[in-house]
Amino acid sequence: MKLQKILNRFQKLHPKEIDLSLDRIKNLCEKLGNPQDRIKVISVVGTNGKQSTINAIFSILKEAKIKCNVYTSPHIQKINERFIFNDEKLKDEELIDLFEKIEKINNKNPLTFFEALSACFFYKAAQYPENINLVEAGLFHRFDATNIFKNNLASVVCSISKDHLDWLPENQQTIEKIVFEKTSSLLNSNIIISKQNSNKTTEYIKKTIANNSSNKLFFNEDFSYSNGENGFFYYEDRFGGLKLPLPNILGQFQLENISTAIATLRHLNFDFKDEDIKDGIKKIRTIGRLQEINSGKLKELVKDNRLIIDGSHNEDGSRVLNEYLHTLDCNKHVIIGMMANKDHEKYINNFKDISSLTTIDIPNQPNAISGKELKKKFKNNFKVEYKESIEAAIKSISLNENDLLIITGSLYLAGEVLNLN
Repeated sequence: MKLQKILNRFQKLHPKEIDLSLDRIKNLCEKLGNPQDRIKVISVVGTNGKQSTINAIFSILKEAKIKCNVYTSPHIQKINERFIFNDEKLKDEELIDLFEKIEKINNKNPLTFFEALSACFFYKAAQYPENINLVEAGLFHRFDATNIFKNNLASVVCSISKDHLDWLPENQQTIEKIVFEKTSSLLNSNIIISKQNSNKTTEYIKKTIANNSSNKLFFNEDFSYSNGENGFFYYEDRFGGLKLPLPNILGQFQLENISTAIATLRHLNFDFKDEDIKDGIKKIRTIGRLQEINSGKLKELVKDNRLIIDGSHNEDGSRVLNEYLHTLDCNKHVIIGMMANKDHEKYINNFKDISSLTTIDIPNQPNAISGKELKKKFKNNFKVEYKESIEAAIKSISLNENDLLIITGSLYLAGEVLNLN
C-alpha cells in the first residue's frame, strides 16, 4: 500500500522514535515557507483530557459553522484521524499527495516520525488561513514539534499528571518537572487551565507561568460547572451561567473537559450562540475513550452485556475511569493490556470491586508488556487470568445479566479492539 510505504520511509529518517529538539522541525518548516506562522491556533497541552477537550471545541465550532483543522495523536485506527481539514479527515489519496510533497522537500534529512507528520499538518493548514486549528501537543511540549508557533489564539492546559517518566532523568521524575516541561514555554496570549488532579499541581502551574503575560483563566476561579438534575449540568463564568444538557459521552470527567472547552471559546469571543454549545456537546465524537461498542464482531461475543473500551494508561487516567465505574451498579469485568513503559502497579491500584481481571498481549505492538508479565505484576492485588488474545479473553469470561465488560490500559489496545470489532 502506497500510504504505508511512505509512512515507513518517514519512520526511517531518524534512528530514534522520539528525539526532543526543535531544530529539525524548524529547518524543514523554513524550507516550506514557515506555514505555522500563517495559521490561527489553539494549542492544547497536558497529560489527560486533551483529545476530549479538542473534540468538544471542535463539535461546538462545527455547530457554529466555524471551520476547523485538527491535529491530534496518536491515531487509534488509521493515520487519517490525525489530519482533519475543513472539518473532514483527509482521504488516503490526499494524504499520499501531502506526504510526498513534504518528503521531497525534506530530501531525506533527519526527522522523527512525529516531526514529519507535524510539518505535513502545518503545510496543509496554511491552505486554510481562516480556519481555526486545534493542535494537540505531543510529549512534554517544551521541545515538542508543535511548539514552534510565534503566536496563537490560546493555550489550553488540560490535567497534568505523571506519565512518560522514562523520558526524564531519574532525579527529575516529579510532577513539578512535568508541569515545567508542559507550561514553561506557553506563548503570551490566553491560557485556560482545566481542573487539575490536585491543588499542588495547580500551584505548580501558577508558579511556572507567573511571568507569562497572558490572560489566564483557572478552573473554579474563573469558570466552573456543577451537577444538575434530570439530565442537565450548569456552567458559569464571567459572561454568565448556562444550563446545559449532559453530553453524549461517558464519564463525569468529561464535564471538566467540556467546561474548559466552553471557557476557551467564550473567552476568545467567537461568533457563536448558546444553542451552538447546547447542540455541540450532544454531538461530540470520541474514539477509544470510554467508548461504548454497540455492534460488531466483539460485541456479538458479549451479547446483551455492555462492552466499553477505554485507552487510559496512567494513574490519573485510571482514577477518572474508576470514578465512572463506581457510579455503575453492576459487576465489572476488566481486560487489560499495557505498554511496557507505563507504571503498571499505580494504574491498577485504582481498580476496586471488580469481578474479574484478565491480562492480554497487545497485538502488533513490540513495545507492549506481555500479558504474562502483567499478570505477575497484578497478582498481589487481584486474582488474575491471562489469555493470549482479545477474543480468547472475552470468551473466557462468564457474564451474567447486566454485567459490564471493559477493555482498557492502552490507546493502542483500543485501536486493536476497534479493528477486530
